[in-house]
Amino acid sequence: MTAVQALAGALWVGVIAYALFGGADFGGGFWDLTAGNAKTGAATRARISHSMGPVWEANHVWLIFALVVLWTGFPAVFASLASTLFIPFTLVAFGVILRGSAFAFRKEAKEIALMRVFGATFATSSIATPFFLGTMAGAIASGRVPLGVDKGNIITAWLNPFSIYAGILAVGTTAWLAAVFLAADAHRDRQVALSDTFRRKGLASGFVVGAITFGGIALVHSQAPFLYHGLISKALWVVALSALSGAISIAQLYRRRYRYVRITGSLAVVTVFVGWAVAQYPQMLVGGPTLTQAAAPAPIPGDMLWALAVGGALLIPSLAWLYILFAGQKQAT
Repeated sequence: MTAVQALAGALWVGVIAYALFGGADFGGGFWDLTAGNAKTGAATRARISHSMGPVWEANHVWLIFALVVLWTGFPAVFASLASTLFIPFTLVAFGVILRGSAFAFRKEAKEIALMRVFGATFATSSIATPFFLGTMAGAIASGRVPLGVDKGNIITAWLNPFSIYAGILAVGTTAWLAAVFLAADAHRDRQVALSDTFRRKGLASGFVVGAITFGGIALVHSQAPFLYHGLISKALWVVALSALSGAISIAQLYRRRYRYVRITGSLAVVTVFVGWAVAQYPQMLVGGPTLTQAAAPAPIPGDMLWALAVGGALLIPSLAWLYILFAGQKQAT
């Protein structure tokens, strides 16, 4: 493995980590929005706040990590993405800011009207942000981001049937992932009613995401042929593993076996991104440069790997300890 390949692998690990941890947080906002009125949805919202409150801001470190590695290690690709997709990039940035601010201010607000405003802002931003991230992924996967600054169409690159499909799929996936995590969290704290509530949400959203995924195969074939053929020829085993992991997760939810459901649920999401990477390899942009061609000149990739190794030795144990500490805190009832 070359330094460039290792750096691209590190970049993709950051993308997957953000999809997994940040995605579960975004999905919590979806269930916050659909929890009901202030009285009927109070317990659901309290569970969501307890589960995501201590770690939601820490999860954004993976987004920052991915952007920095892309910018420094593959500058031409970063410039192409920032040029063609600057509108959804900007909307994602606003979504992250509004979501975080509203989540913090809602806890401090005393007036019902302000609590409702902050709550609605938090929830809608939690849906809009993964949607726009999904449209960006759809633009990349369907080959609508050419190499170069000011080369792609800034509107149709991300506003097209496939990108919208990818955005809807992103929202559904985050909602399903959050329901899986929250059902397990509630079960751990012996909140039987809440655990069953999120169990039902997980089952319903799981079937919806599955239907959207399989229902969009023809769209993938017509709108993203390079991705489709790559998935069939190179990554079919990853697709099968993702489907199997999702099915096992649904079965575990149905039978109320929560011990390993977070692992299988996470694997179902991780393998989606692994399949995408395998299908598109070695191109970073469909029809564009390979990893080697897009990488920064030597010795930058090798130097970045050393820097990432040192930083990772500090960051990863710290994040792991943070999750362990707060995962063990039982929600007050």
